[in-house]
Amino acid sequence: MKTFSVKEQDVERAWHLVDLEGKTVGRAASEIAKLLRGKHKPIYTPHVDCGDFVVCINADKVEFSGNKLTDKMYRRHSLYPGGLKEIGAGELMEKAPEKVIEFAVQGMLPKNTLGRKIIKKLKVYSGADHPHSAQQPQTFEID
Repeated sequence: MKTFSVKEQDVERAWHLVDLEGKTVGRAASEIAKLLRGKHKPIYTPHVDCGDFVVCINADKVEFSGNKLTDKMYRRHSLYPGGLKEIGAGELMEKAPEKVIEFAVQGMLPKNTLGRKIIKKLKVYSGADHPHSAQQPQTFEID
């Protein structure tokens, strides 16, 4: 029996709607990463993008566990001397709560061209409204 490997054109993509209100960042991000990667499908193939689209709403109502809201720092560097920039999780939640979810999910995806392609299927919105109602996303419940 030969191993089945799905082709990119044979993948059927669905749309999922995830409500993040009252959910913990890391636990929600791991479930979202599974949907984006396609690990919930029986045709999952590691080197092929076989995941679905995910629309996340209420990103501003997501919660951190422990003291992460005050202690966690997001860092980036401009590649110039002294170019380290830092922003706290609490400050980022006030400024751009969508970025918190995007950073958490991106950290759980492959760090290559496949991961960069997969992250484009994630749509995050801070409120309850989203412009993807025409795609008829199915509600996905995160425990």
